Amino acid sequence: MTEVIRKQIRIEGIVQGVGFRPFVYRLATERQLAGSVFNDSRGVLVDIEGPAAVIRSFLAALQTELPPLASISRLESETRPVVGTAGFAIVESRTGSSRVAQIAPDCHVCPDCLAELFDHQDRRYRYPFINCTNCGPRYSIVTGIPYDRPLTTMADFPMCEVCRSEYENPLSRRFHAQPNACAECGPQLSFADAQGQRLPVADPLAEAIRRLQAGEIVAVKGLGGYHLVVDAANDTAVRRLRKRKLRDEKPFALMGPDVDQIRRLAHLCKAEEKLLTSVERPIVLLRRRAACCLSDVVAPNNKFLGFMLPYTPLHHLLLEEFTALVMTSGNQSDEPIAFENSDAQARLQGIADCYLQHNRRIHIRTDDSITRVLDGQPVLYRRSRGYVPRGVKLPAELPAVLAVGAELKNTICLTRDGHAYLSQHIGDLKNQQVVDSLQQTIAHLQKVFEIEPQLLAHDLHPDYLSTRVAEQLAGELPLVAVQHHHAHLASCLVDNGQPGPAIGVIFDGIGYGSDGHIWGGEFLLGDLREFKRVGRLAYRPLPGGDAATREPWRMAVSYLYSAFGAELPELEFLRQLDGSALKLLLQMIEKRLNSPLTSSVGRLFDAVSALIGVRNRVSYEGQAALELEMLINQDGSEESAYSFALKRIDDLYHIDPNPMIRSLVTDLTAGVSLAQISARFHNGLAQTILDVCRSIAAEHGSLPVALSGGVFQNRYLTERAAELLRGAGFKVLLHRQVPPNDGGLALGQAAIAGTRAATDGWN
Repeated sequence: MTEVIRKQIRIEGIVQGVGFRPFVYRLATERQLAGSVFNDSRGVLVDIEGPAAVIRSFLAALQTELPPLASISRLESETRPVVGTAGFAIVESRTGSSRVAQIAPDCHVCPDCLAELFDHQDRRYRYPFINCTNCGPRYSIVTGIPYDRPLTTMADFPMCEVCRSEYENPLSRRFHAQPNACAECGPQLSFADAQGQRLPVADPLAEAIRRLQAGEIVAVKGLGGYHLVVDAANDTAVRRLRKRKLRDEKPFALMGPDVDQIRRLAHLCKAEEKLLTSVERPIVLLRRRAACCLSDVVAPNNKFLGFMLPYTPLHHLLLEEFTALVMTSGNQSDEPIAFENSDAQARLQGIADCYLQHNRRIHIRTDDSITRVLDGQPVLYRRSRGYVPRGVKLPAELPAVLAVGAELKNTICLTRDGHAYLSQHIGDLKNQQVVDSLQQTIAHLQKVFEIEPQLLAHDLHPDYLSTRVAEQLAGELPLVAVQHHHAHLASCLVDNGQPGPAIGVIFDGIGYGSDGHIWGGEFLLGDLREFKRVGRLAYRPLPGGDAATREPWRMAVSYLYSAFGAELPELEFLRQLDGSALKLLLQMIEKRLNSPLTSSVGRLFDAVSALIGVRNRVSYEGQAALELEMLINQDGSEESAYSFALKRIDDLYHIDPNPMIRSLVTDLTAGVSLAQISARFHNGLAQTILDVCRSIAAEHGSLPVALSGGVFQNRYLTERAAELLRGAGFKVLLHRQVPPNDGGLALGQAAIAGTRAATDGWN
């Protein structure tokens, strides 16, 4: 006799709004099983009844045949009494007291919808908002959970009868696709002039294309906000956009119509193509081809272009007539991306010549994500659209923490039930608008995940705006100040599923140190709870403080003074400086006036860049270091390396760059090529990383080495250091799920604060 059983199956993860219930319905009906499936505030609950062997087959398929956008983080099944249920049904969503359901990230238009978009016979032919359960907006339109249409901005658009029938049909690809719509009942495009006045054009899309072809700057409302768009092959238009946006040299993001077209403009390996075409559709940094026909000012002094593929139906329609479009964030420099129509028209006035907009509300702004292939694998430089709010697994279950992140490249992080949820990229906290965006993001994520933090984590720096936000939000909650570079180490550990301990090589621009100085070239020994500083780059004066980050020549003089004294060598870059300014700077260094000490490797890169004549002043963060890296011949032909001196002083390894500076100056005056000088500097720094890690391991035992901090966005340095470390037997931990820069810092803050709370027994 066949054994009949009944199981109740609890499934958590990204299982709402991704076609999971119709998937369960299909699996059950194919096997003639009885029961039901519904969404609730924790995820999906399945009640299933039938022959035991068939139930086992059902459970196996449930975990191996998932819909494209679904992922399971937890599955539990419990045997229940058999009740003799007939048939299988999808029932209405239910709410509950515990809300732990995960929301899917926004997703690119799927192949099925894309085929319909260009099918003359389809009723959604050329409809810019076509979507189904396998694609379309998710996170950016969600106002609450469970993920149902009334709790999205699509509540503004009652479905027509045909769309409603699709929505209610379990066998339809649009069954319970919450953004489901068509031209009869859904969002519509509109067109406005430079003043934001709506124009009565017959076809807003065609008008936008015509304006782009004429060289105009069009503000286009997309999935998570506005882009400022120009024809990337039109040099005049790109230059005008730079001037109006006040973005002198920072590279613009590009969108190409398809992989084949992008391949004509940039080199594309298999790993890069896989990343470019992934469901997340990020911007991918690709090496520019010599014969690239795009404007040179798209990415000045940069061998790489940031390309993404179209990820909305509107993008596909826009790109039909272009080789590539500039798709840069719709904002003034240092402001958050505009995402509401009225806000865009106010903030982009004077930049945009016109607006292509629509009436589907964006609930939360979301920038494009930025990635590259590094060490053969993808690494995120900005984690945003397509990845957020996907969780990152923590090494252990920790108390609920809110971490408010860093001052630059800010993100926030919330933790719950062994997972951490990083927000989308918020930006640099340089003005009140970005702070407001930070606070809106905190409120939104707390609402949709229903997380009530038990403590707040922030950077150790007392004057950061993020620290002030944490203090304002804390109330009676404990505040945990986390040292900047320890947070970097913890972020890399969590990214790799490691609790530690590990050797942390943390190289970045500026971070407030535990000794009150400015850190940025650190070797740490630590885990998710505590750390010990075991090595550092030697301190050098930072003349002018923050001014030195904008004017690398100041750090070049500081390093030259340390290496040569007051009698500086005769170098071309010094002859170009104003004599009185140089004299004043030397006095500041000698007398330590407004010249705090720093161990920053980021500032060392700045110094070398200025010293060899690459960049005296910068218009964006990391520019001098990037252009220094761009000098290197990628054939790996230069194996020579400048030497740094390594000293042991008071249980701390000190890395003295003076020998490197002297060798570099000798090469420079001898006429050695800048490509060779740059490579020798990078090679020397990579060798020094290995030398210090060997010394630490000899004393503390063999440990993994975590490379973190913004300097490790440098592909040449990271790959060379990783190769040397692995060759010496070290396990190397690199970032993959979160950025090595400050965009991943909130994850480390949250992990450290939560671990301390758990181990110290905080309430």
